[in-house]
Amino acid sequence: MQEFTTACPRNCYSTCTFKVFVDNGKVVNIEPHPLNLATPEGICLKGLSYVERANSPDRILYPHRKDASGKFVRISWAEAFDSISARLNHYKEHYGQQSVLFYAASGMSGLMNDFSLKFWRNLYGGATTVYGNLCWPAGLEATRLTLGENKHNVPWDLENAKLIVLWGKNPAESNIQEMIPIGKAIDNGAELVVIDPRRTDSSQQAKMLLQPFPGTDAALALAVANIIILNDWHDKAFIENYVIGFDAFRQHAEKFSSQWASEITGVSEELIYKLAWSIAHVKPMTLIPGYGMQRYTNGGQTVRCLLALSVITGNIGKPGACWHYANLQSYVFDDVLEPLCYYPPKTPDGIIRRAIPTARLGEAMLEMKNPQLKMMWVERGNPVAQNPDTTTVLKAIRKLDFRVVVDQFFTDTALEADIVLPAKNMFEQSDIIGSYWNPYVQLKQKVVKPAGEVMPENEIYYHLALKLGLSKEEVEKQLILPGEENVQRYLEGQLAQFPELSYEKLKEGPALAPNLQEIAFSDMVFATPSGKIEIFSQQATELWGANQLPTYEPLAEGDIKTEVDSKYPLFLMSPNTKNRIHSQFNNLKVIKMLNPEPFVEINPSDARSRNIGDGSMVKVFNGRGEVVVKANLTYLVRVGCVVIHNGWWATEGCSVNNLSKGRETDMGHGTAFHDNRVEVKRS
Repeated sequence: MQEFTTACPRNCYSTCTFKVFVDNGKVVNIEPHPLNLATPEGICLKGLSYVERANSPDRILYPHRKDASGKFVRISWAEAFDSISARLNHYKEHYGQQSVLFYAASGMSGLMNDFSLKFWRNLYGGATTVYGNLCWPAGLEATRLTLGENKHNVPWDLENAKLIVLWGKNPAESNIQEMIPIGKAIDNGAELVVIDPRRTDSSQQAKMLLQPFPGTDAALALAVANIIILNDWHDKAFIENYVIGFDAFRQHAEKFSSQWASEITGVSEELIYKLAWSIAHVKPMTLIPGYGMQRYTNGGQTVRCLLALSVITGNIGKPGACWHYANLQSYVFDDVLEPLCYYPPKTPDGIIRRAIPTARLGEAMLEMKNPQLKMMWVERGNPVAQNPDTTTVLKAIRKLDFRVVVDQFFTDTALEADIVLPAKNMFEQSDIIGSYWNPYVQLKQKVVKPAGEVMPENEIYYHLALKLGLSKEEVEKQLILPGEENVQRYLEGQLAQFPELSYEKLKEGPALAPNLQEIAFSDMVFATPSGKIEIFSQQATELWGANQLPTYEPLAEGDIKTEVDSKYPLFLMSPNTKNRIHSQFNNLKVIKMLNPEPFVEINPSDARSRNIGDGSMVKVFNGRGEVVVKANLTYLVRVGCVVIHNGWWATEGCSVNNLSKGRETDMGHGTAFHDNRVEVKRS
């Protein structure tokens, strides 16, 4: 039995460190690793399920081609490379390299992913790519505009807070490790406030729960700011020394009364006032916003409004006082730090690439001219399940001549492919990863040989480049030779710029990021144009055409007076679940035991008026599509809202993005698929 230290590379807050045990070349057990102070007490069910995931009989271990009957048949790598290279050369010669779309998402993080774009950009000579992100960029950009960069206090600093505000976040499901310091803070006398349209596991110990309608959080925050300022509860010294734009914000906030906010949000004026009192008087406060709120058309401005509450009360840069949104200090190798790398090219260069928005993937693919898209390559993603407007995404993908998908399982997207290539799992190649929550740089160690004929993606590109007719010298200028020893040499070279880090040290466990600021902004240095916190942001207007001040903008589908909302009166929420990361893990037997089928949660009051009983089959629909699922009647969801957890595959019975529309957020090129109204009726 061999024991290794490794780390989870999934798109998840925790980025857990754990011990993995290997026997006879197979992963047989996983245990927590105490050296990661953010994840010391154990890993989640998804982490434990890696044993099944690594050894699943459903895993793709060989290249496959779809035959004339639509069935997938095993082929050799030689056949796969012959077919793909012939297509790539044909499309490049007859239509130009931009007729090929390269789509990659966040299924597995790490430095080794850099070689994908090096192939498409530097070896193939260009491609159409995507810009934007499905996850968090509106909030990232809102934070950058205000504070200059995205960082927050280390997770264990939460124990120092006297007030913790979970605003639209449910860490008991989406960030379970965070519940440990929250619990310790409560044991030390801290108060917990939760703002969420749902009652969640995270709200069980809350002193106060406010349940606004989805997408109205900015209105609530502005009313709270108004009350704080009117009552002279703001931190004048902090504002005087470190904040730009407060006077303009003060005048702006005057029109946002608690009565106005109550009518919009559905939260009583009494609760709004109590929230304002707590935020102003219970210090230090850590405000923890979730990512779901910024996936609306008003997402960036919503985050700016919430952040303003931390600013005007002086809860920045101190122990226990923090805006706890995203901590990118461990992304020491990554341009994602600042400025954001989600922007499209300012001017298409005509040679290297053109880019389309991931938020509008299906529509944008269909709109492409000169040249039209002919081929798509997908890796680390499942856009058929995860991108908005599934119907249009499918239409665009099926219109292509040729599709290649690299994956571990036959996902909804893989089933649309002409050729499916087997992807490595996290145990089959070493890599370096960071975290957007904890402050560690970590080594994801190779612990087993790739199963079957699995080939790491960088090796796929190496052999494909040679098959395209490129010389070995050309290829090796951009890519590394196959083999783990070459991977290690590359990673050691990346680490060499940081004396605090070494490959051997990372094999033992996680290392704190170089130049880590454990208390973010404790030096009161802000990388904004003014060098201060900017509540008033000229860049918000220059870059995004947004109001210079944080403000409330109604949702595209949020005004109940419009026809769309009278036809589809219910807010659809599609939050994460602790049982999977978006569309990953739910195909595993150990997960299906706890989460066997999709369902819609609906308040009994809304169900009663529609003659829906608990367990009834219902149709959830709008003008874009429908899904048919069982109804789960629960008072955990407020009246006027329904919930279907995201990530189900169509083959599992529920493609929730049949109901969403491809829209961008107000800033950051995020994806506003939560801005979504539906109706429910018995099926």
